[in-house]
Amino acid sequence: MLVGEVLRTVPLFAHLPDDLMQWVIDHSSEVHLEDGECLFEEGKPARYFFVLLEGGLLVTKRIGNRDVVLTMHEPGAFTGEIPLLAGSDYVASGCAVGASRLMRMEADEFYQMLGICTVIGRGIFAAMANRIQTTEALVQQSEKLSGLGKMAAGLAHELNNPAAASQRAVEQLQEKMLQLHASSQQLAQHITVEQWEQLSRLASEHSTEQLSALERSEREDELLAWLDERAVADSWELAPAFVEAGLTVAELGTLAEMIGDADLERALVWLESSLSVNDLLATVEQGTARISGLVKAIKEYSYMDRAQLQEVDIHAGIESTLIILKHKLKGGIEVIREYDPHVPRISAYASELNQVWTNILDNAIDAMQGKGIIHIRTMQKGTFVCVEIVDNGPGIPAEIQSRIFEPFFTTKDVGKGTGLGLDTAYRIVVVDHNGTITTSSVPGETTFRICLPEKFVK
Repeated sequence: MLVGEVLRTVPLFAHLPDDLMQWVIDHSSEVHLEDGECLFEEGKPARYFFVLLEGGLLVTKRIGNRDVVLTMHEPGAFTGEIPLLAGSDYVASGCAVGASRLMRMEADEFYQMLGICTVIGRGIFAAMANRIQTTEALVQQSEKLSGLGKMAAGLAHELNNPAAASQRAVEQLQEKMLQLHASSQQLAQHITVEQWEQLSRLASEHSTEQLSALERSEREDELLAWLDERAVADSWELAPAFVEAGLTVAELGTLAEMIGDADLERALVWLESSLSVNDLLATVEQGTARISGLVKAIKEYSYMDRAQLQEVDIHAGIESTLIILKHKLKGGIEVIREYDPHVPRISAYASELNQVWTNILDNAIDAMQGKGIIHIRTMQKGTFVCVEIVDNGPGIPAEIQSRIFEPFFTTKDVGKGTGLGLDTAYRIVVVDHNGTITTSSVPGETTFRICLPEKFVK
């Protein structure tokens, strides 16, 4: 049973008059926890205000696949006031460290206490403001690290594909170059300069052709029959290369007439080697260009080696963000761009703005479960440059639309979201850039509209 002497040791109640202390005792109860036993769980409805009398309480928040420690409460601390006052679920979990004893007060009594005990109200609100700021900073830092981890994993996947393709091409290129060198030496002894020129022209004028599986199979069968009629060795290896390059039976027939039957096989082996070398070089070029493009996008996304406040091309920032998120867009999301080419550059904190595009686009991707359409529009409205990001997902329920920019408010499952993504976007746009961010949503169309001043001086 609670007694006044025990509650007097709690700073929150230390200076209460006796009658108010008795009121607190009459409207509270005790809770006893064993070591590791949970007092409240993240995502569950908030029903109580607690004061720790003995033991300890470890408060953690689930971010991604790990629990992040927010604080360790010692005797005299209180908890549960933030979700009760915000009207939200618990934003974290609290479990006992050692055998613990707590005072528990139900929500209605807690609200009543704030009304009749102004001293308690001031103490709670002062502590709550500090806690929100501290908790938000800790969670934001952890979320940034988690986001960097996800981004790094996605970029590693994006970089691995062109890197692996380039490596395979280089390995095959060495073998094909040796074949080309050997066949060139053999063929040079049997054909004229004019025949060399025509053969080289045939190799250089053809490139990879896009064919359906059925078209490819039919052409290979036709070429195999033509090669087999002329008893050309390794026809099964030559035919696919010729089909890939778009060579037809008619073109090979012209080549046979020009070269003659005696040197046809040598010419075809040289032609296949030359086409393969060209194809492999193109693969290496495409792979390195892709890697270079990703590195450039990362640099532009983070705005490394540049002043913090600068003249920013909105379109470039959005595009670099889309490249960073490409691994999440591949599942079936179409991005439609409607950029106004006449919008001016704006003064802004570029890397911060890219966080805004990332948070909103990432939310849209999650809402659509990886399938749907995202429209991105830009326009100028007076002295403001505006960006609209529209998705055709299920929409945001009308009853919570007014709360989506609140810190720690989220509709995602525990561990899937911290509730700070849109809060961060709001602060960057409104507080840091003197802009506006609004949303409207119905099923099938959710729009975020960000307007930023063209000229901004902090």
